[in-house]
Amino acid sequence: MEIEKLSVEELKQGYRFNEDSSSYICNVCNRNFETGEIYQFDKRFFEAVRAVKIHVQAEHGDNFNQLLNTESKYNTFTENQKEILSLIYADFSDKDIAKQLGISPSTVRHQRFMFREKAKQAKMYLAIYEQVMEKKLSSEEMIVPIHSNAVMVDDRYITTEKEKEQILKTTFESLSPLKLKTFPKKEKKKIVILAKIAEELQVGKRYTEKELNEILKEIFDDYVVIRRYLIDYRFMERTKDCKTYWLK
Repeated sequence: MEIEKLSVEELKQGYRFNEDSSSYICNVCNRNFETGEIYQFDKRFFEAVRAVKIHVQAEHGDNFNQLLNTESKYNTFTENQKEILSLIYADFSDKDIAKQLGISPSTVRHQRFMFREKAKQAKMYLAIYEQVMEKKLSSEEMIVPIHSNAVMVDDRYITTEKEKEQILKTTFESLSPLKLKTFPKKEKKKIVILAKIAEELQVGKRYTEKELNEILKEIFDDYVVIRRYLIDYRFMERTKDCKTYWLK
C-alpha cells in the first residue's frame, strides 16, 4: 500500500477502511475484512472492525514494532534511535533507558527532545506540501506515485502521468482486457507496466502459483518473467516455498 494514501491514524492502527469494497484491510498483508461478515478467532466470532484489529495483533504483533522495524525507505530511524523509541514506548524511565543502553540520562532526554522537534518539523512540512499539491497540476507535471515497497528508488521512478499514459499506449495491445505486446528493457517502462498489471490482482487475496500464472498468461505469454519482476520490484510478496503470492 502506498504510504501517501494512508493517514497517520491508519498507519498507527495498522489497517484502513476501503469505501469501495466496504471492508477493513490490513496494512501489512492486505487481508480484507468485509463489513457485514463474521470472522472466527479462537472459537469466538467478531464483526469486521474488531476482526481486523485481532488479526493485526495476532498475525503481525504490536503495530508500533511493525512500523518501527519496517524496511520501508521512509523509515529513516537509526538502530540506536529505534532502541530508545522501543524503551520509551515500553514506559521505561530515562534513568532505566540510560542504564540499559549504557548512556547518560541527559542523552536520553536530549533524544526525546529531538524526536519531538522532528515531529513538529514533519507536521509543518506536511501542511505546506499538501497545500501545494492541492493545486491542480497538468499531466506533464504530476508525478506518478511510487509504491511504498519500492527499493533502490532513483530516476527510474520519476514518471509523469503524461509519460505513463504514453508508455501504456505503446506497450499494451489492449487495456481492457489487459494485453501486453512486449515487455521493454528500460527499467522506467517496466515499473509502469508492472504497476498496471498489479491492478489486475485483488488486494488481500492469496494466490497459489497456478492461480497467479493463469492470470498473468492472459496478459502476456512470458508470464514467468512478469511474475519474477513483480517480486523483484516488490509489487508482490511470496512464501519461501514459492507456493503462495500476494500484493504488497
